[in-house]
Amino acid sequence: MSGNYTICVGTVGSGAFISPDGGATWRRVGRGLWGESRVFGLTVHPREPRTVFAGTDDGVYRSADGGANFERLDSALNGVQVWKIAIDPHNPQTMFAGTRPAALYRSTDGGLSWQRLAVEMVEECPAVRIPRVTALTVDPTDSHVVWAGVEVDGVRRSLDGGDSWSRVPEVTDPDIHDMAVVVNGKATVLTSTPREIFASEDTGKSWHGLGVGQHFHLPYCRGVAVKPGDHNTLFVATGDSAVGSTGAIQRSQDGGHRWQSLKLPVEPNSPIWAFATHPADPDRILACSHYGEVFASANGGDTWAKLGREFTEIRALAWTPN
Repeated sequence: MSGNYTICVGTVGSGAFISPDGGATWRRVGRGLWGESRVFGLTVHPREPRTVFAGTDDGVYRSADGGANFERLDSALNGVQVWKIAIDPHNPQTMFAGTRPAALYRSTDGGLSWQRLAVEMVEECPAVRIPRVTALTVDPTDSHVVWAGVEVDGVRRSLDGGDSWSRVPEVTDPDIHDMAVVVNGKATVLTSTPREIFASEDTGKSWHGLGVGQHFHLPYCRGVAVKPGDHNTLFVATGDSAVGSTGAIQRSQDGGHRWQSLKLPVEPNSPIWAFATHPADPDRILACSHYGEVFASANGGDTWAKLGREFTEIRALAWTPN
């Protein structure tokens, strides 16, 4: 499924790879990122489609050419594992970074400088040893509302653009994997955990589970994505366990009430882990398995193709228009 778009894949221990023709050909990113780099997060600038930020094991990197070349943004995050980067869609100069050990940082100059924010997070956890920020998003309807999820230490929320934070205790499972904000008349925040998707329509004051265990044949939930421009259509990455042997993609076209398991061309070799979308083409959805496979759909998830190239462990996935 080649095309006029660029795919960027971030791996753990093998750096980043780029395909400028929609998966037909690939090369390792050679400028700015080491071949042994661990790339945990990739975020595309909301107004500059060819600008991509990478969160890595030694700070934040930026690419101005769709991921072909990166440069490290020399800052207080040098040497810090950056797992997630979120950009304010209304003011892209404001950015947030989540790290391991779990902490939050904010930049007000497009990533050139970063300030550590005052938010309490645990330093140790038996499940993952060192907690890490695995979810980070800015509410597209209100930039004052920022969400962060920690594996394993629950949800944090800011109502003042990151100046202050509080823990949201109502999410019954503190093992947070991903978060997304759905805007359909009002903002609904979704939070994925190992066995459930939680939703809140009142800025985190109350939550309810979507009961996905009754619908998903593989109940382990990881990434969550909203189809650009169609907030009734949701995608959830699932599998049999965290280090499992198979995965699946679930889609809802009515905001999470009903779900269908989408047919993939081959059985994934591990849980489906993350998605990549872009408003330039809302029907183009990319997904990756935990251990190196990439799947692509050009029709909103109706049909999928497996890309020929396979990688080591994938943590980050993005695509940009050429």
